[in-house]
Amino acid sequence: MDIMDSARRSQMMARIRGRDTVPEMVVRRTAHRLGFRFRLYRKDLPGRPDLVFPRFRSVVFVHGCFWHRHEGCRYAYTPRSRVGFWIEKFRQNVARDRRTEGVLLSLGWRVLVIWECETRDDAVVAERLLHFLKGAERGRDEDSDDSRM
Repeated sequence: MDIMDSARRSQMMARIRGRDTVPEMVVRRTAHRLGFRFRLYRKDLPGRPDLVFPRFRSVVFVHGCFWHRHEGCRYAYTPRSRVGFWIEKFRQNVARDRRTEGVLLSLGWRVLVIWECETRDDAVVAERLLHFLKGAERGRDEDSDDSRM
């Protein structure tokens, strides 16, 4: 693999979107097909989660494997040019993700991260969403039972 020149890399980076990405759309379609309703990018929540399920007090982030460093994933490679820059950039991204998740958890929100590579298989996305949101529903039902006593 040749080292990419800065003009080409700049051109590629300019095309990267922050919202409405293909992996995100896969997760949205799957959640909707499963009957779950959600809000998008709530500005009042830390990290502006990709999907917010207020009924379950749960949020989902759809993380790109490259940008958010999906451990062990082949898409989480480090570019061969400006290595120091990229290592620091990735370190800051991961630290921000951890801080955001910690704040959301402390506010009583449940957090799920779905990785870009997982969105290549609709069944995997459906399984993760069902497990996550059904668990939230069971917890809510238990809370409801307690309040009736």
